[in-house]
Amino acid sequence: MNNGHSNEWAVEARGLVKTFGSNRAVDGVDLNVRAGSIYGVLGPNGAGKTTTIRMLATLLRPDAGEARIFGHDVAKESHIVRQLIGVTGQYASVDESLSATENLIIFSRLLGLSRSEARRKAAELLEEFGLTEAAKRPLKHFSGGMRRRLDLAASLIAQPPLIFLDEPTTGLDPRTRSQMWDTIRRLVDTGSTVLLTTQYLDEADQLADRIAVIDRGHVVAEGTVDELKASVGTSALHLRVQHEGDVTNAREIVEQVLDVRSSITAEAGKITAPMADADQVTDLLIALRTRGIHLAEISVQKPTLDEVFLTITGHDATENVPQSSEQPDRMEEVSV
Repeated sequence: MNNGHSNEWAVEARGLVKTFGSNRAVDGVDLNVRAGSIYGVLGPNGAGKTTTIRMLATLLRPDAGEARIFGHDVAKESHIVRQLIGVTGQYASVDESLSATENLIIFSRLLGLSRSEARRKAAELLEEFGLTEAAKRPLKHFSGGMRRRLDLAASLIAQPPLIFLDEPTTGLDPRTRSQMWDTIRRLVDTGSTVLLTTQYLDEADQLADRIAVIDRGHVVAEGTVDELKASVGTSALHLRVQHEGDVTNAREIVEQVLDVRSSITAEAGKITAPMADADQVTDLLIALRTRGIHLAEISVQKPTLDEVFLTITGHDATENVPQSSEQPDRMEEVSV
């Protein structure tokens, strides 16, 4: 990993707790984030994601538990931790009356860069994030996506080995979201570790090497995308016959080959059935062809992250979780 930080774990957290009044916004969270990876923290609004990030980033002191960033205790060595991290929150912390270049120069100067270094760094980051043409334009004329990219650029001035991104694509259009995903991948390719919070299931699916599902202040599941999908059930076979009259015979063959009965659905020429082993597709195709049944389409699909979240938590990922006493989910940018 770049920056001389070769510790295997970028983040180690044990039993993190944060209480606001009578509400335990974070209730015993454990996390292990391997250096050089993208780690997703997935959950609905109010689940405790931002509060967890704020504790890891030294912006909130845990009421219980402990956390280390590259081996440094966030409570006892906060001054060191802050030199190792960059944080981009849900709200841009840039000055709308200034231009993109002026904002980045100010942040650079605050971080100790000389005037010439600050101008060079600002130009590099504006180029990296596709903002060069708008460099002199006041931010009040920026789109939401442009502001998010500038906010992320500002958090990278010090080139931190660990970057916290708290719902970085909230409110962005699909094209800008895709651009942000590419940027996040490039950050990891160049040596950074990214801890990403999101309530977008497709975002976690696209980006994260591992995912922690957090709900009502608890980590309720953790693993790779494939591990989480496998934990909630088998894959599903979907096929459609060319002639609707063959549906009954096709269903019988599916039942025999896959050895399933009650879970099969068949309607309008389409058949859906659970499939534990994708290798069974070959046997099924041979059996169907032997009986003269022709298919219009066939696919095997793993469970979606939507199904994972619903199965694990009992509700949809976009459903708000009551956190009546929690402080507003707002986080300032830090890169010190």
